[in-house]
Amino acid sequence: MTIRSILVANRGEIAVRIIKAAKALGIRTVQIHSAADADMLAVKLADEAIDIGSPAPKKSYLNVEAVVNAARAAGVDAVHPGYGFLSENADFADAVEAAGMIFIGPKGDAIRLLGDKVAAREVAAKAGLPTVPGSAGRLATIEDARAVAAKTGFPIMIKAAAGGGGRGIRIAADLADLERHFPQASTEALASFGDGGLYLEKVVTKARHVEVQILGDGENFIHCFERECSLQRRRQKVWEEAPSFLLPGDVRTRLCESAVALAREVGYRGAGTVEYLYDESTGEFYFIEVNTRIQVEHPVTEMITGIDLVEEMIRIAGGAPLSIRQADVTSNGHAIECRINAEDPVKGFMPAPGTISRLVAPQGEGVRFDTMLYEGYTIPPFYDSLIGKLIVWGATRETCLARLRTALEGLVIEGIPTTIPLHLALATDASVARGAFDTRFLEQWLETEFAAKAGATAEVA
Repeated sequence: MTIRSILVANRGEIAVRIIKAAKALGIRTVQIHSAADADMLAVKLADEAIDIGSPAPKKSYLNVEAVVNAARAAGVDAVHPGYGFLSENADFADAVEAAGMIFIGPKGDAIRLLGDKVAAREVAAKAGLPTVPGSAGRLATIEDARAVAAKTGFPIMIKAAAGGGGRGIRIAADLADLERHFPQASTEALASFGDGGLYLEKVVTKARHVEVQILGDGENFIHCFERECSLQRRRQKVWEEAPSFLLPGDVRTRLCESAVALAREVGYRGAGTVEYLYDESTGEFYFIEVNTRIQVEHPVTEMITGIDLVEEMIRIAGGAPLSIRQADVTSNGHAIECRINAEDPVKGFMPAPGTISRLVAPQGEGVRFDTMLYEGYTIPPFYDSLIGKLIVWGATRETCLARLRTALEGLVIEGIPTTIPLHLALATDASVARGAFDTRFLEQWLETEFAAKAGATAEVA
């Protein structure tokens, strides 16, 4: 089926990104919005907009019935979920298909299988991927957790079987920690995802977070190389790069091929990401999870491969076979993405909604700014604080970092505090320049290096 119209079931910068990709393909777009988002950029860019309810996400962007009804009323052929909200909700994917429309993403069964981290571990192991030592399945009781910990040893990570975004995760350094954190993690997972199921994984010390971008049409499967995502705060990614610059070539090959093997095992359709922990001290990598959607950080992959991942998702959903063979996918240069949030990094990353009084996007070779902003726009306080992504490409990582510093200095967002100062500090940090960091680096750096720089800046001011 040829897709002629799409309903965008999301908001913010990813909604803008989807609309631009759809327009490039000559596809009509319909943008849903809550009452708080009536004047967002995506609404202005879409061919049509539909108000689906109150600002509360559960009554608008997370309301399956309201979104499906809006799509049906608009007469669209397909629905693109973006990331977050309903993007990994198998029931939503099923509801879209049941209403006679195309869900731009995997089938509900694939989302259901891979969205459960325990089930995904089992599928990954079947496909030959190494998994982090831990529980074989969900843990019913704290007694079961104790038994697993006795085999794997401490420290150990308690993880939610469903969901993501760093929620429902605790690290136990010893048995007392395990007994204290286990019920807390279950309660948080239940509140966040409606599923309190937990499993355990051994903590890989000094791990780096590396992920592989995959594409599949249900019969053909490829990878688009990997991304480095180790700079994280509270397990939320802050800065991403492609490729993973310190990964040995043989490890890169095995890592990417394993992601394709997993995609083939489940007959994957659409864009997805297979995430791993890489232990630099041993050269081993371990599967951790699959994200069955487009990722926030997909632009860095686009910058080094020249592949428009969102356009490819739409084509695949419309029934077209993959337009790219693995042999055609090449990695050129280096790209870095900085997530720009409406937060004050000096004040504990306090959310800072407000009105944009001035906006100047940086220009130049290899510079891209994906955003939801325009001058005069008022950021509502009800949603995630991500307001834009600055992506920079260079022929080498050193060139890319130099361009990034210039681009960050040229990015002007006035009216609210943002995380631009944080990224400027990272872009000029010696450890970051050397690539000497892992998943635990950023939080310690924030308490020492960034705190010292922020204090000096405040003293000068």
